Amino acid sequence: MSGARVLVTGASGFLGGHVVPDLQRHGYEVFAAGRDMSALERVADEAHRVPGDLTSLRRLTLPVDAVIHCAALSTPWGAWRDFRSTNIEGTGHVVEFARRNGVRRIVHVSSPSVYAAPRDRLAIREADVDRSNRLNGYIRSKIAAEDLLLEARDAGTVPELVIVRPRGLIGLGDPSLVPRLLAVHRRIGVPLFDGGDTLIDLTAVENVASALRLALHRGDAAGGVYNISNDDPRRFRDLLTTLLGLLGQQPRFRPLPRPLAWTLAGVLEQVCSALPWRPEPPLTRYTLTTIAYSQTLDISRAKADLGYRPEVSLDEALTRVAAHLKGHA
Repeated sequence: MSGARVLVTGASGFLGGHVVPDLQRHGYEVFAAGRDMSALERVADEAHRVPGDLTSLRRLTLPVDAVIHCAALSTPWGAWRDFRSTNIEGTGHVVEFARRNGVRRIVHVSSPSVYAAPRDRLAIREADVDRSNRLNGYIRSKIAAEDLLLEARDAGTVPELVIVRPRGLIGLGDPSLVPRLLAVHRRIGVPLFDGGDTLIDLTAVENVASALRLALHRGDAAGGVYNISNDDPRRFRDLLTTLLGLLGQQPRFRPLPRPLAWTLAGVLEQVCSALPWRPEPPLTRYTLTTIAYSQTLDISRAKADLGYRPEVSLDEALTRVAAHLKGHA
């Protein structure tokens, strides 16, 4: 499918900003859609920039063969109306764009947050989802967006659909994972549970971009779902020690019992929900499911159907991020 025309939503964001150049290097004609014009200018020429939010897609006419839908509100805390507007209604706008423009395939970026639970979960398969999960608004909205797309596929509105769930993106431009951890480390030290032995799956953002490109022409087009990770689970304590060592910092850990942390996070969420400005709690239950419990993905389906293989190692990704952060300190 090299040479095909592809619209990438969220092209001005972290993942989309890596997807666009990856596609371009492999011979695709890419239309980069996003709200940040300066970011779009870095990844696409003027003729291929599509400035605007997801609402604007409903009126847009473009001769594209496929859409990679990266745009989303991705945060552990926020107002439900914002998650609904961006992640559910925004996905609906993508479906309408696809219908009006005769798009053949949508590759949708979902999230392994849909597996979140306060227990250890190892080698999670794509079907291991509690679709009634209401731990936070982000999870609810990502499940609902998947359901919307699957309904559109069943109705024939979207001829082909592939859903990808990449775990813990890390790389240059990361606005969330590493910055949040480093901010907590600076303030109070990183909470450590079970001695830091919990297993964490991360994924180099370049590998996710590669997986999405593969999904344009491989995989189960009838709504196939694929986990993506670096297939290299690490102990949480080891990951943080490696990253901080590359940054020349001594790790500061704060051992905490999981039951106490879970209760505390629930109280903090209630307090912050009651405040008019709804500030993000310093600790959420969703965050605890990602660092206080082991969670690893089975990516055998992506390997078999997509031909996916991690090209950038986790150590290489950590080294790149640390070098970038040190260069901008």
